Amino acid sequence: MTTILPPPNNLIPPPDQVQSLVSFLEHEPHPMIVLDPDYNILAANTAYRRQFGSADKPFIGHKCYRVSHHYDVPCDQAGENCPMKKAREMRGPDRVLHIHHTPRGPEHVDVELRPILNDHGDITAYVERLTLVRSASARPSNEGLVGSSPAFNRALSELQRVAPSMLPVLLLGESGTGKELFARAVHETSERANGPFVVVDCSGLTETLFESELFGHEKGAFTGATLRKQGLVETAQGGTLFLDEIGDVPLAMQVKLLRLIESGTYRRVGGVETLHANFRLVAATHKPLEQMMDKGEFRQDLYYRISVFPIHLPPLRNRKEDIALLVNSLLQRSGTGKRRLTIDADALMQLQQYAWPGNIRELRNVLERASLFADDGVIHSVNLPHAPDAMVPRLAAPAVSDGLSLAQILSAFKGTRSELARHLGISERTLYRRLKEQGLA
Repeated sequence: MTTILPPPNNLIPPPDQVQSLVSFLEHEPHPMIVLDPDYNILAANTAYRRQFGSADKPFIGHKCYRVSHHYDVPCDQAGENCPMKKAREMRGPDRVLHIHHTPRGPEHVDVELRPILNDHGDITAYVERLTLVRSASARPSNEGLVGSSPAFNRALSELQRVAPSMLPVLLLGESGTGKELFARAVHETSERANGPFVVVDCSGLTETLFESELFGHEKGAFTGATLRKQGLVETAQGGTLFLDEIGDVPLAMQVKLLRLIESGTYRRVGGVETLHANFRLVAATHKPLEQMMDKGEFRQDLYYRISVFPIHLPPLRNRKEDIALLVNSLLQRSGTGKRRLTIDADALMQLQQYAWPGNIRELRNVLERASLFADDGVIHSVNLPHAPDAMVPRLAAPAVSDGLSLAQILSAFKGTRSELARHLGISERTLYRRLKEQGLA
């Protein structure tokens, strides 16, 4: 990762030499800006002006949180993590994932902030380096990961950290939370993005079939093996091997899988030649592997090899803010080449109040069914499933819907802002936005 290094004599330029610093930053391909300790944008390099600048919205001399987030207060006072606050406290760099307002709309941005100190050790300015996150969208999208909720952003931030490395990644989450999409995003964000992305579905495979699928087999290795078959490990050379539902791997095969991961070598079924593997490992499961280890159903040594960097994917019930975004994305995808469907406010509210035990997969199924009844091109509440256990709201509705205004709740509630957000069932950032809209911030 590119970093801002001090000159050889270790003297950091003082604030009145900001332009010299900007000239240095012009050689950086990433968008970069210089901030003073009071959040004001002092200067920006060409890459920033090209990606984030707008002729009708000046940014030089303006607060960074106004430009990037349209907030009236610093990020940490609006329910976000503020890198400047952390960098000031630690007197060192900090890195966070934010959603910025850009000329193209809201986008995920990886922000790295580095303080600039003078001879006396005082912070005189900050250099901010911004990288667009292309593996996910904060707007309705035809493909890939979609989301903007705090729970989604935490998982995405961890993905951005680990993807450039070669560490094994273990994706943990309920069925239907999008583990394959996250695995593909890890691959596409890595240096192996131009290599193959090979999926191995570990569920429902017997020991013999699993070994043949993974390692391949030689001609005559068993009855019906009339030709040599290339295994998926060999297919994944130079790319990423995704072991989906690794908790279903037969216990006897876990030994051979461990050997493959540790030694990087394997043999085809019925073969004697030692072959060398070259892949990045990403595994996923919805099963409790640690409990399985205690019961002797999953090898401890294999678990510690695959779980170097675990990422917990949030269930949809913890991403309520993303449901509208996901609905619009799924309708956009299903409408490719067909009529474009929309959804009315009442139907969307009904979807937002449901707990979604089947997560995004269940949401997609409900929308596909409802689309068959949307004769006017709009999904209405009447088009949604109405079986007793189908679309019954299972999440407590926010107190605001009980006839109380936000101002009344705010005056009566004695806790902190984060406690109030939890009480209302929304994120602190959403609460701040609503307070701002109603002049209560």
